[in-house]
Amino acid sequence: MEFLTEYRIPIGGWAKAFVDWLTTNFELFFDQLANFLSAVVAVLLYILQTPHPLIVVAIVTALAWWLRRSIGIALFTCLGLLLIINQGYWQETTETLALVLAASFVSMAVGIPLGIAAARRAWIYSIMRPILDLMQTIPTFVYLIPALILFGLGMVPGLIATVIFAIPAPIRLTRLGIISTPPSLVEAAESFGATPWQVLRKVELPFAMPQIMAGLTQTIMLSLSMVVIAALVGADGLGVPVLRALNTVNIARGFESGLCIVILAIVLDRLFRSSDEGEGA
Repeated sequence: MEFLTEYRIPIGGWAKAFVDWLTTNFELFFDQLANFLSAVVAVLLYILQTPHPLIVVAIVTALAWWLRRSIGIALFTCLGLLLIINQGYWQETTETLALVLAASFVSMAVGIPLGIAAARRAWIYSIMRPILDLMQTIPTFVYLIPALILFGLGMVPGLIATVIFAIPAPIRLTRLGIISTPPSLVEAAESFGATPWQVLRKVELPFAMPQIMAGLTQTIMLSLSMVVIAALVGADGLGVPVLRALNTVNIARGFESGLCIVILAIVLDRLFRSSDEGEGA
């Protein structure tokens, strides 16, 4: 036993050396990335916070009706957002929504191409699979530390940590949708002279769209689950009042802010879920 502990493998030291190497050699890249992500969040916040809250509620309600064609979903969306305004958490809700939308956009923009590549080349997925498992199982607080070092306090490290946590979902589900395409459809397209790009665009992606949309809803839900953790690194939003309620043992404030997160999660899930999953669920 003493022999094992005496010759300890310096895994933590290697990780620190790697982060130090990134900080030293790619400081400009991380600064530019932070500026870009900050700009994306700022634009989303401007869109959500500049109009009167009731105008935003009306637009989102109309969007819910247009997407789902359901009076029940539209009514719940309207009443839920009005309740958030009534409780005084509108600003925090828009900050959380901006973070979730930005994280979901980045996750889908990166995850869908990686999922397609993993479906087309088995050896790529063999390499990616243990990395995806690590990203989903490693405690979130572990990669908050290098995110803080590389990006500092604020929305950006919270956004990066959220993307790392959520991106395995669109990768796995996109791959699943692509490989689930019936071979007969692919063979029929190829027999008519379709190129691999045309097969992907006109056969595989349309067939995989329900899985891709499921990946989107999973990404949104995973992003919302990171709200409180992102607040630990300075990200604004509903995680801040939750943390303050925890620190002061304020049951009322904790329940109010938690309820706002639940309402936002249900609204986003109903808006973006695939129509194949049904409206009554």
